[in-house]
Amino acid sequence: MSDSSVTRRDFMVKTAQGAALAASGGLLWAYLLRQEAKAQPYALRPPGALAERDFNATCIKCGQCVNACPPHILKLAPSGGDQPIGMPFFQPRTGACIMCPDIPCVKACPTGALAPELKDINKSRMGLAVIDIENCLSWKGLRCEICYRDCPIRGKAIVLETNPRGLSLHAMFRPIVNSDACTGCGICERSCPTDQAAIRILPHKLVQGKIGEHYRLGWTNEGKITQDFKPAEAVPAPVEAPGQNAPGVDYLNQGGL
Repeated sequence: MSDSSVTRRDFMVKTAQGAALAASGGLLWAYLLRQEAKAQPYALRPPGALAERDFNATCIKCGQCVNACPPHILKLAPSGGDQPIGMPFFQPRTGACIMCPDIPCVKACPTGALAPELKDINKSRMGLAVIDIENCLSWKGLRCEICYRDCPIRGKAIVLETNPRGLSLHAMFRPIVNSDACTGCGICERSCPTDQAAIRILPHKLVQGKIGEHYRLGWTNEGKITQDFKPAEAVPAPVEAPGQNAPGVDYLNQGGL
């Protein structure tokens, strides 16, 4: 066999191998893209994370925030899971955010996916605590309140509502979450003593609605319309002698015709 035949055969073999490798790589990439498309977009992100779409576009999956996390509760999503590969997330039940005052994860982020404008950890909004009132021990009438006691900003994010028990003179202390103060740190979920946590951190999109801009809540907005509004003064009813009706008076509306 001539050298040219061997060279030609080697070339054909390597070409076929390269095509097969490219095809398998393309299939693998297509599979990963499908997994990304089906990935759960509602994962809990570190403090200061941008809106999910902006976060996905800005995060380069470098893992710097994971390395900077003191309690090491942040993880990078593995392949084949419910989240985009390499995205940082945390699971409160196994590892809640400990609310570091200096927010090291934000400082470590090189792209701004974790907004550097966040200076106060209490202003972070990683998610919102939601209580399952059917399985919460306090809502069932038992004394618990662990989520309230462990909350880093208790009295603001979680408050206790006193309700009569009905069967006895003792009161029920039910935890209530204030969405305007909850940081979504997950300490309440981690601390909940039920087998499956009766209070969980969920992304805001899953649990919060929006009433719409066309509704005017005058009692919450000190705008020009509210300030200029003055209730009409009541018109005093005319005093008449008993048995007499003054002409031209509407007694039903206490005013003139």
